[in-house]
Amino acid sequence: MWLLSSALVTLLALTKLSFASSSSGDSVLVVLDPSLDRENYSIFFSGLEKRGYNLTFRAPKDASPAITDYGVPNYDHVILFAPDTKSYAQDITPQSLVGLLSENTNLLIALSPKQTPLTSLATEFSLILPPPDTPLISHHPARSEPPTTIPVPVSSSSPILTPGIPPIWFTGAPHALGSTPMLVPILHAPAESFAADSTSDADSDALVSASEKGGEGLWAGSQMGLVTGFQTNVNSRVVFAGGVKMFSDEYARKELPSGGAPGNALFVKDVAAWVFQEKMKLRIDAVDHHRVGESGAPEMYTTNDEIVYTAHISAYDSRTSTWKPYSGIDDLQLEFTMLDPHIRTSLPAVAGSPGTYQVQFRAPDRHGVFKFVLNWKRKGHSYLESSTTVPVVPPRHDQYPRFLSAAWPYYAGAISTSVGFFLFAALWLAGDVKGERKKGSKAE
Repeated sequence: MWLLSSALVTLLALTKLSFASSSSGDSVLVVLDPSLDRENYSIFFSGLEKRGYNLTFRAPKDASPAITDYGVPNYDHVILFAPDTKSYAQDITPQSLVGLLSENTNLLIALSPKQTPLTSLATEFSLILPPPDTPLISHHPARSEPPTTIPVPVSSSSPILTPGIPPIWFTGAPHALGSTPMLVPILHAPAESFAADSTSDADSDALVSASEKGGEGLWAGSQMGLVTGFQTNVNSRVVFAGGVKMFSDEYARKELPSGGAPGNALFVKDVAAWVFQEKMKLRIDAVDHHRVGESGAPEMYTTNDEIVYTAHISAYDSRTSTWKPYSGIDDLQLEFTMLDPHIRTSLPAVAGSPGTYQVQFRAPDRHGVFKFVLNWKRKGHSYLESSTTVPVVPPRHDQYPRFLSAAWPYYAGAISTSVGFFLFAALWLAGDVKGERKKGSKAE
């Protein structure tokens, strides 16, 4: 009976995972501030539940349900909608949240203009926040809403977002982007917006003065970010949103100044799909290598061997919750390295074989311990990394060619010298012996 119940539990768990929209699991912990009404975010939360996610809610100061037990995460994803909270339970600290990322748990974090523990967390990911109580302000376009409630155009260049999303409503704090290449910009501030501690134009002289100094101390323009993602080396993801209201039902239904419907609902759906690893998720299924004309990988290669390297790559399809062969990478490269790359060549997709990338190259004329290295990193996509170590040895004594075409002059010289020596010896030994005997007899 116990074995039967264990088997049923295992089967249910596998069935649940097989229908998960995310490639990394469907359990989500939502840390929601008590001042926020859950019903005001029903569009966002119900959208997650319709895609197969299991949502668990708790307050920031609640001790249960715990995020981790003995260092093991209890949830695949964590949503922190507590932008103004200044104190959390013991299991929610900047250090513990960074630890969750190292355990492949994804984070969706909403910030605010106020100084909170999440502010220090954002700086760990190369985000530079303005001084406290400095929200984003824009007086354009003309509207009845306050200057802190801004319709922000959505760029169609981001591969994370669905093309053609209308402007979205935003209220919150901007941030500047650091230099780390792991940042994934998703939404930028409007060009005419700026960050200030007052909604009036009293600080306009300071803005003009800062712009005349080359932008020193200036928080303005489209270089500021409003929603930014970050992907770690282990392919876990985190998104920092400058405000929580952009996820609300109020902003999803609020009419734009132009009279159309906003794109908040579709925008936050795309952001959640990316951070929860529903989209742009790739993996290397297998790699293999062998000599030309062979099928199995040898224990070692010989210098100047012709080598065939093959990689099989698939992409996650959230609609079917399956991995499918993917041939859409056109800039994949292979390196054959020993400390430094000795060979760097493109790894193209094989026509007619989905998900297969293959290249043939000649091993360098140098022996040592080499590596086949794949290292493909592009913004928004999960990183593809693979390393296979192989030795390359010089030819054995019986593997060298018997004759070299470039050495024929030396062969001809050696042969002619040998032939000449034998001819000279033959003529010397076969000389006129009878004549020498006659001269000897006369002398007697």
